[in-house]
Amino acid sequence: MFDYHVHTTFSVDCATLMDASCEAAVAAGVTEIAFTDHHDLQPADMGYGFYKPAAYFAELERMRERFDGRLTILAGVEVHYHTETHDAVEDFIGEVGARYDFVIGSVHYAAGGAIIFPELFAGKHLDDIMLPYLDQVERAVRTGWFDTIGHLDIPKRYLPKSHRDYDPAAYRDRIMALLEVFVERGQAFEINTSGIRQRPKTSMPGPAIVRWYAEAGGTRITTGTDSHAAQTVGAGLETTLQMLKLCGIDEVLSFRRRAETRVPIDTLLSA
Repeated sequence: MFDYHVHTTFSVDCATLMDASCEAAVAAGVTEIAFTDHHDLQPADMGYGFYKPAAYFAELERMRERFDGRLTILAGVEVHYHTETHDAVEDFIGEVGARYDFVIGSVHYAAGGAIIFPELFAGKHLDDIMLPYLDQVERAVRTGWFDTIGHLDIPKRYLPKSHRDYDPAAYRDRIMALLEVFVERGQAFEINTSGIRQRPKTSMPGPAIVRWYAEAGGTRITTGTDSHAAQTVGAGLETTLQMLKLCGIDEVLSFRRRAETRVPIDTLLSA
């Protein structure tokens, strides 16, 4: 199993050490783990300036030596994309080269750069959040900078009680148009399992969007738990692989130095 979305103490919102997550990965049967700490480039974000690449890579190399032969450990990063951070993200991607194995592009901000948290929904229709969010995702896809797009419909993770009637079918036309851009650009997106173990009790995205993607001709998927604690490393991955098969996706992607390999899901489920 591949857990390609794991955070450590190099993310401002995580207190979990790399070695604890590596031990948990081995115990959970995860064969490849990507440490994708937040690189926050939005000045208003609480993590702005927190990420320290040199210290991150030093610790990553120490883990690779310690877990050699037991776990494949990838260098990853989760970059927050928004039109306000476009130039800063472009500069960072230009510096990445082959140093990282895997780069997630995630949209965490609504129009104007406000982070998507429950208070953002106050006094707004769900359209006021979802439609600008999907526009930002499309802009991220069109850059061609990222190996995968993170948690495709993350606003549903933060819905206050007043807005918990979210149904992707209400946005089917907009989402289908977006998925066509994914296919056209050859852009992968992740199935983020964090929503299975917490609100909204389904992956991000869920089966409906995955099925629409498959119907549009899409085949490129990554998997990740978005773990911020060792005990959630690997959580929900097997269920996700089974869901992907049911939705018409037969492979997931593995990465090395930002080059992908397609891995049949059947080989992972039978391992």
